[in-house]
Amino acid sequence: MTKIEKTDEQWRAELDAFEYQVLRQAATERPGTGKLLDEDREGIYRCRGCGAELFRSTTKFDAHCGWPSFYAPQDSDAVELVEDRSHGMVRTEVRCASCGSHLGHVFDDAPQTPTGDRFCMNSVSLTFEEASGATA
Repeated sequence: MTKIEKTDEQWRAELDAFEYQVLRQAATERPGTGKLLDEDREGIYRCRGCGAELFRSTTKFDAHCGWPSFYAPQDSDAVELVEDRSHGMVRTEVRCASCGSHLGHVFDDAPQTPTGDRFCMNSVSLTFEEASGATA
């Protein structure tokens, strides 16, 4: 996999202010506000930073947490998992393996899924490509 490397200046030019805060500074969008939360069409979720394929709609489920949730990435090489000790907690951060953008966190609290995992993603970190090819 080719790693995408950009300068901070390039990232700031390509992303709006909020996208930059989330993808490059690991901010989090407020629960229930993301435009992809209720997306239920068949398709692919890609990294907003670089366009890499991250998740498929077939792994999305309603975790009732306020963010789009998936039980697995499209493949194990699509994301990087990094220990996150911010905010007085120990969590596992999920980053795009291609460009290092912050996507959200993964938790092992979803026994109703095939993997038991809940990849809790920020909508702003993703784009959606409908199976027919349209991008949202």
